[in-house]
Amino acid sequence: KEFSSTSSTTAVGTVTSRVTRNGNAVMEKDLLNHEDLAAERGMVDDIFDETYREKEGPKPPLRYVWRNIILMSLLHLGALFALTLIPSAKIQTLAWAVLCFLVSALGITAGSHRLWSHRSYKATLPLRIFLTIANSMAFQNDIYEWVRDHRVHHKFSETDADPHNAMRGFFFSHIGWLLVRKHPDVIEKGQKLDLSDIKADKVVMFQRRYYKPSVVLLCFTLPAVVPWYFWDESIVISFFLPVILRYAIGLNATWLVNSAAHMFGNRPYDQNINPRENPLVSLGAIGEGFHNYHHTFPYDYSTSEFGWRFNLTTAFIDLMCLLGLASDRKKVSKEVILARKLRTGDGSHKSG
Repeated sequence: KEFSSTSSTTAVGTVTSRVTRNGNAVMEKDLLNHEDLAAERGMVDDIFDETYREKEGPKPPLRYVWRNIILMSLLHLGALFALTLIPSAKIQTLAWAVLCFLVSALGITAGSHRLWSHRSYKATLPLRIFLTIANSMAFQNDIYEWVRDHRVHHKFSETDADPHNAMRGFFFSHIGWLLVRKHPDVIEKGQKLDLSDIKADKVVMFQRRYYKPSVVLLCFTLPAVVPWYFWDESIVISFFLPVILRYAIGLNATWLVNSAAHMFGNRPYDQNINPRENPLVSLGAIGEGFHNYHHTFPYDYSTSEFGWRFNLTTAFIDLMCLLGLASDRKKVSKEVILARKLRTGDGSHKSG
């Protein structure tokens, strides 16, 4: 059954279930009218594929991407140097760096993640343009590529077809996956995804066409020029704080969702999967650390059942709905959430 609350929020779900088998793990799944949700969202490629089996035989050898290794090393060395500049920075520069972090983070969380990867709400053209600008400021691959990798991550989570497979260890799932060539299964499965909804979005495809110049302008130039020009900040501080340090923190906040939130925390919704509830990750990633919930119900716009708690992104989307810039937020019904906790959770919900 489907429950409607307001014109801009829809609670969906049933309380029936079935038992399926993924490898040696028995998994109980709620039947959440996937077909109906697919019709509404235009895709099902963020639903775990229980039929996938890893190929037998030896794993392919690691092929290092030395360009990325060198650039990421320089970035983090630059971030360490930037920390020494904080006492010398003007308060306006520190505030600007925080603002740049929040805007760029929303480009990932509210944009490429909740809007485009999962289609968990709808956004008007002005909001999509803003989120695209914020996404280029974040510099974590263009929206099209981000969505493709993230849908593969959900559809084949913790397998060889998962781009940042947490079964390969913390370092790999955090940053190592960017320092080596993708596993062949990641490429193969990514090519088979239906990304027609993303290709049909002219804003996304415009960004993809002009991604490199947009990153140069929005990630590196604009954040550095503003404090230097408007309040006469040192060019060194203007570059290393709002650009280098902000960018490095933003990357690691996102990466912690792939690593720490797949390893540390409780599993109140589904103890048969690795993703965990991690409030500390939610703080850094402005709401993306409720990961056991998110992998259980990937179509929920809030990625959590707790609304605004440690979840600035949910508050932002709600504000956009209030302003008429967003609508049709998908929310899993409380009945389904409770039923799922009782059937497949680890029992931690009883202690709050």
